[in-house]
Amino acid sequence: MIINDNLGALNTLNQLTKNNNAVQKSLQQLSSGLRINSAADDPAGLAISQKMQGQINGLNQASSNAQDANSLIQTADGSLSETQSILQNMRELAVQAGNDTNTASDRQQLQQEINQYTSEINGISNTTQFNTQNLLNGSQDASTAVTGVESFKLNGTLNVGDTVQIGNQTFTAVASGATIPAGSSGSQFKLAGTASGIATNLEAAIGNNAVLNGEYTATGAAGTITLTQTTANTLMAGIAGTGVNANSVQTVTAGVSAGTGKSLVFQIGANQNQSLALNIGNMSASALGIASTTSGNGFSTGSQNVTNGTNNTNIQFGLDITSASGAASAVTTIQSAIDMVSSQRSVLGAYQNRLNSTVNNLTTSSQNLTSAKSGITDVDMAAEMSNFTKENILSQAATSMLYQANQLPQNVLKLLQ
Repeated sequence: MIINDNLGALNTLNQLTKNNNAVQKSLQQLSSGLRINSAADDPAGLAISQKMQGQINGLNQASSNAQDANSLIQTADGSLSETQSILQNMRELAVQAGNDTNTASDRQQLQQEINQYTSEINGISNTTQFNTQNLLNGSQDASTAVTGVESFKLNGTLNVGDTVQIGNQTFTAVASGATIPAGSSGSQFKLAGTASGIATNLEAAIGNNAVLNGEYTATGAAGTITLTQTTANTLMAGIAGTGVNANSVQTVTAGVSAGTGKSLVFQIGANQNQSLALNIGNMSASALGIASTTSGNGFSTGSQNVTNGTNNTNIQFGLDITSASGAASAVTTIQSAIDMVSSQRSVLGAYQNRLNSTVNNLTTSSQNLTSAKSGITDVDMAAEMSNFTKENILSQAATSMLYQANQLPQNVLKLLQ
């Protein structure tokens, strides 16, 4: 028997220490609800769970981003809805002004209303904002220009006096040998024996027109003339005349302006390159073709009569409806503007639907990843409670045995009696 080294007590103390550590770990897991409270609990599991947590946080934020993007688009669409309502009113006024039951004074009053509507369209374009960012003035547009194409067939040979209307500009056919006065060089074209010849002469007339110069090219073959819109957001072509087969006229594709700003980029994923770019075109009056910085050719003459919508300074010329012919041309021009706004709203609506689907997908992905991470990091409370009970009993038993082990050296005293 020895008293210097109580091996039984040392062994019991060592086991008690282990049991107490196990109890403390079990208490920590039960109180936190987590199986991994430190890297030592499960190094590999910790690394995996943290990667998953980063993905979950990213998905949740991306879902919030998509909802914010939807709010931005709704703001732009709401303003464009008002722009479209104004354009419809302007079209109605132009149709009204085309009626000769109106006096010159009546048309002047209608002109005043057209001018105010045009100024308000500028105002909507210049003031529509989301989080201080302008949306409709072209600053959120980095798109590439898209050209519009329109073709029409001739009924045999065009006759002198037949017209071709492009936007709000009317071109009248004159005899092939006629002399076109300088002042009419942008409104008349010479007839020719073939569609190709007519197209060549029509393109020359377009080039001499102050409004459409450089905006369209014309080609002709097999009795068909094709106009191609070379600069986006110009007026679309409308064909008229007895020598034109009305059933052959194809609706021109609205041009999309070549953006001078930047695209709106929405981060709609948890990782790099998971984004969505949106271009919102310039929806000002001049971009829609209903205002110009130069007078004449369908726009008011004299002094400027349209503002930028934010002050009372006139900076542009509005459509001229003070005559029946001017009002008729304005109807076509305004319809072109309505179509452009409709095209932009259609794009915005499609993006809204896509973003709604994006939010649903992100929410589902986040839920699934959260479930997977939970399997790694969260503790099974029922199983851990059973483990805690076991470890707690072992700790109490070890404590009792340590007391007994410490009493064993006292037996030496009996030998000394």
